[in-house]
Amino acid sequence: MSNDDITLTAGSTIGTWLAHPVGGDLIRGLLAQAGVGEEMLAPVRTLPLQQMVAMSNGQMPQSAVDDLVRAANGGEIPEPSDDGAWKEQVTAGRFGGKTVVVTGAASGIGRATASRILREGGRVVAVDVSAERLASLAASATSFDGEVVTVTGDITQQDDVDVIVAAAGGRIDALANIAGINDDFSPLHETSDAMWDRVIGVNLTGAFKLSRAVLPVMLAAGSGSIVNVASEAGLRGNASGNAYTVSKHGVVGLTKSAAFMYAQQGIRVNAVAPGGVATGIPMPPHVSEVGAARLGPFQAAIPSLATAEQLAASITFLLSDDGVNINGAVLASDGGWSVQ
Repeated sequence: MSNDDITLTAGSTIGTWLAHPVGGDLIRGLLAQAGVGEEMLAPVRTLPLQQMVAMSNGQMPQSAVDDLVRAANGGEIPEPSDDGAWKEQVTAGRFGGKTVVVTGAASGIGRATASRILREGGRVVAVDVSAERLASLAASATSFDGEVVTVTGDITQQDDVDVIVAAAGGRIDALANIAGINDDFSPLHETSDAMWDRVIGVNLTGAFKLSRAVLPVMLAAGSGSIVNVASEAGLRGNASGNAYTVSKHGVVGLTKSAAFMYAQQGIRVNAVAPGGVATGIPMPPHVSEVGAARLGPFQAAIPSLATAEQLAASITFLLSDDGVNINGAVLASDGGWSVQ
């Protein structure tokens, strides 16, 4: 099939759009209006055009994507077509009868993970600081096979952690520690106490507190699976700022220590280390100029970005019984960034 014969939709990859004689001109025209070149799309060529809405933090609304699709198809929006883009493959019943605690469940990777577990028959205790977004998750889950219990809470606070465990109702088969925040890219000499305390608190201490709380339930059952979300910044020093890098290295250490300690008691503890993820997670308002300048060339080398659903596929694999013989692993789900 030639590029001329492909029907462009919002689900078509950005690379497919760029290679199409009509779609390519439309995308390049949009880039020209923004004053940027085609090279900026290199890391996202494998992502569907629709993903640009989430990535843009509101700068590219859904209406803009719809307008592009109409312009490429004579004013109509066609049915989705299969152009080889990755599509999520749900495994029915994979989490049937299991209760899984998911933090950061109201948006991004956390929401994608909670949604995948629910569609695979699991009961999800969905945790987030945003009650409004949790309500949206619960509303979207009414047609899923699984059940969702929402808990609005701060995982850095022990009282909230206790509420999360109580909401599980005495059974916790798995825990996905996904909640996390960015730092401001600051090098060590610029890192403030406030930035350090907040990033370490959410990314590392929160995962520690919740893991500590659920482990007695898992030990009593003689089984369990914990997946911590680390980062490419947990594998190298040139992916983010000081506080974030330290927090994610700490997550890797937390994972390996727990995997060793509980290996003979039926509990597996693993980590997923994402690279670039197209979730549109906001940065703090004041990013370090020194840090951003130093990190820029290395971040520009990211081979590709992943969608939240692609990361959820890695996370749910390790959470599920499909990961039965995997313990203490740090899975670099980063498009190959870690081998550069």
